[in-house]
Amino acid sequence: MTDALSFLSEAKANGFDFFTGVPCSFLTPLINATIDDPSSSYVAAASEGEAVAIASGAWLAGRQTVVMFQNSGLGNAINPLTSLNYPFQIPTLVICTWRAGPGLKDEPQHELMGEITPGLFDIMRIPRMAFPASDEAVAETLQSARRMMDDTGLPAALIMQKDDVAPHKLTVGAAAKQMKKGFVTDHAAGDIDVSRYAVLEQLLDEISDHTAIIATTGKCGRELFTINDCPQHLYQVGSMGCAAGMGLGVALNAPNPVVVIDGDGALMMKMGTLATIGAYAPKNLIHLVLDNGTYDSTGGQPTVSAHVDFATAAIASGYAGACLCDNLDGFRTAMTEANTIDGPYLIHMKIKPGSIDNLGRPTISPADVARRFKAFLGQY
Repeated sequence: MTDALSFLSEAKANGFDFFTGVPCSFLTPLINATIDDPSSSYVAAASEGEAVAIASGAWLAGRQTVVMFQNSGLGNAINPLTSLNYPFQIPTLVICTWRAGPGLKDEPQHELMGEITPGLFDIMRIPRMAFPASDEAVAETLQSARRMMDDTGLPAALIMQKDDVAPHKLTVGAAAKQMKKGFVTDHAAGDIDVSRYAVLEQLLDEISDHTAIIATTGKCGRELFTINDCPQHLYQVGSMGCAAGMGLGVALNAPNPVVVIDGDGALMMKMGTLATIGAYAPKNLIHLVLDNGTYDSTGGQPTVSAHVDFATAAIASGYAGACLCDNLDGFRTAMTEANTIDGPYLIHMKIKPGSIDNLGRPTISPADVARRFKAFLGQY
């Protein structure tokens, strides 16, 4: 067995300094040791895909990241691993447990995933190694993983089996934190007649030169690119629902103001991220939700956002403030409010469907977008 603290110490010696994930009984000792260690940063994610997004944002902000989850959650992580980490060439060390592994009797829900776990990593072109089952193997394993990540700019995986890590009892525990009740303001006029393009133009007038912007996939990023392409903008081209998680990873690890431009359909894919943002409460995060009630990029099919009060959901999740807008005057007021108070702050901006004619796409590759964004953050 490997000692959890020894593994953690060697991981930090190899530069890994940011940890996130979702628990598994096989992972208990390692996650407990990470939580107990005051020099380690651990973010408890609401889902495995969210953890991958958070780690991606942390990497952009200069951290070397580790994502931990069980193989039943690997399916949840496949989308960002293939449509975020792969095209943007964002490395992370994935520690995935192997429930229902060879010769191990397990619950029926793990049976199929136990059979296909190694093959899934192979299909995703993520190199995998066995998690070190002894202290003597830890250094070489982590060094090999780090070399692969540095050489490819892509994730590497360690597959953990039962009892690979010796027990480690959690001693610190989660500090009880009294959630301060946030507030919701209403700047809506009741007549939705503003376009996404107009809101994005106004947004760029309201932010500072050192503000980092992460735009969700689809027409949000494409219109932002059309208005003004610059290093402080990151345009997600996949991983729908992951913009807020990525923004959280950036905001927790960079001093810059961070604006996440989300869509109603995208946010509803990972509403749990509201709770994670509320719990870790980055003061430098503004979460702008552009709600046109449709999946605009795929032909305008309706979402169910008409039944969702995003502002109230954000406050219930721990955001410091939130508001509802449907016009540019209200949006300007909301941005003034958001720039004045400590965040996180959510703006639920209702807009009309549609986009500009002949809308183009970013002409710079996702990998180049990520690296210039990382360089931009590194200036501060």
